[in-house]
Amino acid sequence: MSHVRSTDRIALTRRVALLGGTAALLAGPLGRRARAAAGTVVVSNWGGDWNQRTVRFVETPLVESQGLTVVRDLGMEPERKAKLLAERRLRRGSIDVIHLNDSDGFEMMKQDVLADLDRARIPNYADVIPALRKDYFVPWLYSGVVIIYNRDKIKDPPKSYEELWDKKWAGRLGLTNQLYFNYMMMSGLIRGGGMTNVEAGRERLVALKALIQPRLYAAHQQLAAGLATGEVDIALNYKARGLQWMNDGTPLAIQYPQEGAIAVTFGAGSPKRAPNPEAAYVYLNAMLDRKAMAELAAASFYAPANGAAALSPELRETIDFSPTERERLNFPDYAYVARNTAEWLEWWNKTMAR
Repeated sequence: MSHVRSTDRIALTRRVALLGGTAALLAGPLGRRARAAAGTVVVSNWGGDWNQRTVRFVETPLVESQGLTVVRDLGMEPERKAKLLAERRLRRGSIDVIHLNDSDGFEMMKQDVLADLDRARIPNYADVIPALRKDYFVPWLYSGVVIIYNRDKIKDPPKSYEELWDKKWAGRLGLTNQLYFNYMMMSGLIRGGGMTNVEAGRERLVALKALIQPRLYAAHQQLAAGLATGEVDIALNYKARGLQWMNDGTPLAIQYPQEGAIAVTFGAGSPKRAPNPEAAYVYLNAMLDRKAMAELAAASFYAPANGAAALSPELRETIDFSPTERERLNFPDYAYVARNTAEWLEWWNKTMAR
């Protein structure tokens, strides 16, 4: 999810359904819903390669092909969440679907922004892994924060988050501001702490900054470039991102941290004030299409939330975690994150991002 200015807004022209396969599609139940939801579906999403894959595997083949116009409101999640909060008292808002991670989704639900979803109107929700299901959220992809390192330069990589607090990594560690909340939870987790031990985590991050001066990047793409050029040799990021960069040719390897990786799930919801809720349901159902999710997983290396996605055994083994690793995943305390994330971001920007 690379940084795109929140003012960027891309409207695509409406595509009218043609003959043949598209006409057949429009004759079915999903097509009838799309016709009922005619017009635009306004989608709030990250930009960069994340949005490009969303367009390629979901929006163009499964939403626009049905005659809906996708209007994209792209930007980072703090700005996009702030927009929804500002609109929650309006009779009608401006967003139909918003892409979020699981913690932000919980926060927006508690802030009375996201609507509870009628799963009967999302037939593909039946395929979602039960542990990931939520009333207000369509889970889409998941991964975890791991240690990514240059295998040509580092023969004995850190095996835990805590081992990064070592002078030998001075100037070699790359972080991205996008994952500030993950780093704060990670720092609280080490030394036997927990995911709600962020106060101790702050002190450890300050110590990390003083000890090794990690390089901070605005977004994933900039961090990827830093690894590719040798500006940094280690990164803390999602396993899926490490696999993407390996696939691009950077000589990287992945170490699962001894503390257990911090898990993240990405998905979407629909605001209570959505101007076109019918179109939102068409979009949310398309996100969980079995074929689309398999193609998206192959392109992004994120594990799909749709348990029926047609992944090859080899791909599933590559992108997912082993049974032991899954048992050790650390899922956020969503209520705790929701209460604190705004203050965490302010602290990070003042203390770490300078």
